Amino acid sequence: MRLTLHVLLLFGMLKDQVDRSTCLGIPILSKHDTSIKISDVYAVEFIDWGLVHDTLLTNPGFLLGHASEMYRFTVHGVARSKSQSSLWAPVVYTFGHVDKQTCQTWVNKINSFLRLETDRPKSLLVYVNPGSGKGNGCRTWESVAPIFSQAKVKTKVIVTERAGHAFEAMASITNLELNMYDGVVAIGGDGFFNEILNGILLTRHRAPYPPSPPNDDPTVQNESDVLLHDPTVTIVDSTVSNDDESPLLKRSKLNESQAISLNLDSEMSFPNERFRFGLIPSGSTDAIVMCTTGVRDPMTSALQIILGKRVCLDIVQVVRWDKSHASKNEPHVRYAASFAGYGFYGDVITESEKYRWMGPKRYDYAGTKVFLRHRSYEAKVAYMKAESEKTTVGANARRIKAFWGLSKESERVACRAKCDICNDASAGQQIEKPDPKQESNWVSVKGRFLSIGAAVISCRNEKAPDGLVAEAHLSDGFLHLVLIKECPRAFYLWHLTQLARKGGTPLNFDFVEHHKTTTFTFTSSGEESVWNVDGEILQAQKLSAQVFRGLISLFASGPET
Repeated sequence: MRLTLHVLLLFGMLKDQVDRSTCLGIPILSKHDTSIKISDVYAVEFIDWGLVHDTLLTNPGFLLGHASEMYRFTVHGVARSKSQSSLWAPVVYTFGHVDKQTCQTWVNKINSFLRLETDRPKSLLVYVNPGSGKGNGCRTWESVAPIFSQAKVKTKVIVTERAGHAFEAMASITNLELNMYDGVVAIGGDGFFNEILNGILLTRHRAPYPPSPPNDDPTVQNESDVLLHDPTVTIVDSTVSNDDESPLLKRSKLNESQAISLNLDSEMSFPNERFRFGLIPSGSTDAIVMCTTGVRDPMTSALQIILGKRVCLDIVQVVRWDKSHASKNEPHVRYAASFAGYGFYGDVITESEKYRWMGPKRYDYAGTKVFLRHRSYEAKVAYMKAESEKTTVGANARRIKAFWGLSKESERVACRAKCDICNDASAGQQIEKPDPKQESNWVSVKGRFLSIGAAVISCRNEKAPDGLVAEAHLSDGFLHLVLIKECPRAFYLWHLTQLARKGGTPLNFDFVEHHKTTTFTFTSSGEESVWNVDGEILQAQKLSAQVFRGLISLFASGPET
C-alpha cells in the first residue's frame, strides 16, 4: 500500500486545532515532516502507561522533548541507510497520549492497515545451518528472530544436524505440509540454499531435459530434448562439500510410497506465485544475497522477508549424462541459482577440501595454488544462439580503451530493484528457444580452457564487487557462458585482477569469450576437472544445462545500488 503514516498529523487529527510546532502541547524536536509508509511498518504495540524519558531522544522516531507520563504505543518499521540505500535497519516510533482509548484506537487502526498487506508471510519454515561460514548460523538466526516475533510471523525452526539434512527433509516433505507455509528460509550460505532448492525442485519441477551432448560413440543412444524430467524418479549424484554448507547426499529413486504421497496430496508446482524462498546470509561468499538485496546483511534480508518483498529468480537445470548398462545416456539432475563453473573454479573447490581447518581463508590459499598450477582442460562446448546476443569482436580494442579510461562499458545495464528488463514480461514466460534439432541454431567451440563458467546472475561478492558478469539479470531468462581459453599466466592474472576491481572489465580480453544463451552442452576429453555448481562439486564428463525464467520467487527487493 502507498498509505503514509504522518507522525505530525497522527494525533493532530484527534484535535480540533493542529499546531504544527507541537504534538499534544509538547514541542516537536524536528521541524522536518517525519513520516513512514504503512508498507514499511511491520508491527505496532501498545505499551501501557509509563514515563517517557529524555534519554530516548537518540531514537530517531521519538518526538517528545521532555519527560512525560502517558499511555504509549510503538510503531516498528524500516529505515534505509542514507549512505547505502540497500542497507535496511529496524526503527521504532514512540507515540503517547493521556487517553488510553485514543492509543488503542490507533493501534487497532494501524493493525487493520497491516492486515491489508496480503503479500507478507504469516508462517515460515526456517532451516539453520550451524556450521555455515565461520560457524555463525545459530547466532545469525538469534540476532533476527525477534523481529519475526514482533511481526507475528510464525516460524518453525530446524537446526540441521548433518550434511544433507535439509535436502532430505525438503525432498520428503509432502505438498500438503509444505503448503502450510508461505515459504522456506535458509540461514546459511549459497551452498546451503542450493541444498534446500534442490530438495524442493527435484521432487516437484517437471520439464523436458535439455538436449544431451552429441556422441562420438555410435553405440550410445542420445536422449531426445523432449524427454521429460519426472520428479518421482530423479537421481542426485554424490558430491563433496566445498564450504561449511551441507552438501547433497547421494540419493536413489524415491520409493513408491514417497512418490504417491508427493503426487496425490495438494498441488505444489513451480513457478509458484505464493510460495517463496528466503535466504539470510551466514556463509563464506553469499553471492545470491548480494545480488538480490545489494548487501550482505542478515537484518536487511530478514526485514525484506517479513515485509513480503518479492523478486523472481532464474534457475538453471544442470544435467549430467552417464552411460548406462543399456548404452543410453542416463540423466542426473541438479539445479543452481547462481553459477556453474569448470576448470579453475572446480579445481579451487577440490583443493580447498584439503584445508577445511583453515575456514573461509582456505579459498584464498587454494585459489593461489590452483592459479600457480595454471592447468587447462580439453573440452567441447556447444551453445544455442540467442537473438539478443552481442558479438564479442574487438575485445583488444575495448581493453585498450578501458586502460586509458575510454571504454564505453558503462553503458551496460545492471540489474536493480524494479528492473525493467526482468519485469518486461511475466516471470514465468520462457524465452522462445530455437529448434535444438537444427544444427544451424548451435555454435560449437572446441579447445583447451582454463575455465568455463555459466552465470545465472552477476555473482557479486566482496571479492568481485561487480561479479563475473556485471550485466547479468535476476530474471531475464538467460545465462551467461564465459569461456576462458588457454593463455599465458600473466594474462589470466590480469583477468582476475579486473574481476576484483569495482568497475573492472574482466570479459574484455581476446582469450575470453562471453555468450548469452539459454542452453549449452559440454563434453570433456582427456584429463578432467570437476564442476562447481552453486558451491557443490559435480563430476561430469558430459553435461547439459538450460535456464528457466523466473522459476522461483525470493523474499527480496533487488539491489538499490
